[in-house]
Amino acid sequence: MKKLLSLTALLLLVSGLYAQTYVPSAANLTARKNFQDMKFGMFIHWGASSVLGSGEWVMNNRNIRVNEYNTLQRVFNPIDFDAKAWVATAKNAGMQYITFITRHHDGFSNWDTKLSPWKITNTPYGKDALKQLAEECRKEGIKLFLYYSLLDWYRDDYQYETGKTGKGTGRTQKSNWPSYIHFMKEQLTELLTQYGEIAGIWFDGHWDQLDNDHDKTLQSKVNWHYDEIYTLIHQLQPQCLISNNHHLAPIPGEDFQAFEKDLPGKNTTGFGGAGISALPLETCETMNDAWGYNMTDRKFKSVPALIRYMVNAAGQNANFLLNVGPKPNGQIQSEFTDTLAMMGKWMQQYGSTIYGTRGSVIPEQDWGTVTVKGNKMYIHILHPGKLGEYVFLPGVKNKISAAATFANNTGLKFIQQAEGVFVYLNGVTFDSIDTILALTLQ
Repeated sequence: MKKLLSLTALLLLVSGLYAQTYVPSAANLTARKNFQDMKFGMFIHWGASSVLGSGEWVMNNRNIRVNEYNTLQRVFNPIDFDAKAWVATAKNAGMQYITFITRHHDGFSNWDTKLSPWKITNTPYGKDALKQLAEECRKEGIKLFLYYSLLDWYRDDYQYETGKTGKGTGRTQKSNWPSYIHFMKEQLTELLTQYGEIAGIWFDGHWDQLDNDHDKTLQSKVNWHYDEIYTLIHQLQPQCLISNNHHLAPIPGEDFQAFEKDLPGKNTTGFGGAGISALPLETCETMNDAWGYNMTDRKFKSVPALIRYMVNAAGQNANFLLNVGPKPNGQIQSEFTDTLAMMGKWMQQYGSTIYGTRGSVIPEQDWGTVTVKGNKMYIHILHPGKLGEYVFLPGVKNKISAAATFANNTGLKFIQQAEGVFVYLNGVTFDSIDTILALTLQ
């Protein structure tokens, strides 16, 4: 079904890209607030690439040609896929939303798209994984976001000639950019009309068409038609949030800002460092080093490290999107599920200091961070060795009426002065992960 939508919005040139002048709907603004409140979500990287057990970039990394790679469709048979188990794992971990890979850079679609035969319903498995997941998320009250790759290593019409990746996949036919843009818009229409309410679309791959990913001033080599794509999404589902993992400042039409493997504003990866916008924020991270299933990746992050990462994200006003890469049979490996179960137990006890909070209350501190909700300010001491007899909160102007430990509500001495608040730590028993103090604001 072909659905062409006329543009009525004025086009602006922003960061070298044409994008609509975007005024979010009331439903969208409410969705943004709810998104900020959720704080913790599950990212799921999975598809035909999982069969090779070497991560989701295996097609590019091994220069596997299209005619070789498509044999995966005949062997991808996730007979143990259980949407109920996936959603239960997320929910028990304290996660409040799921971002699912509908189509990654290899172009394989995890739903019954009518736009391409390269899809999960043409495998021996034969079922629509997205449909099952969407139904289970709706049943359990988990919001569903959909990752969608802008770039494609499989299709001939994608402009691979100017792209930086997918050079070794054997494509020789001249690309057809209008055809590819039309294909993407039609697929997005399917996703937003056939699977119920979708909380957000999470784009990735813009960086494939930049001359230099480290120079944020350079224009893309192609026109991604974001004005048309973003307008389409917001017309089909006005509340649906849009993010684009382009490592740039957000452009009009986007509803939250994504940071990959970094806290907002950091650049430990070399491709981050974009300025922090006023939009809701999210940082995504892996549980080992891989996004997609990698059978030899044993660099699993510890439970304390991941909890501290999540707490730091909340302290910087960002959600924490933590990834799992299920095995080709559809199961999530026990190293992930065990860790998530332990994180869930922590969230049961301390989640009220994370959910619904806002961060960026004080500048980054070497001892930890601060979150705020209502009349409560939560001090998260992650590195007690950095402290002496007190913790100092610079620049806090709100009147403090009480201070206590969060775990057992033991009252603490504090002094409030013009430069900030001093909370004394006499009698505080430090937790091995996060020692939380609660201040009451007048």
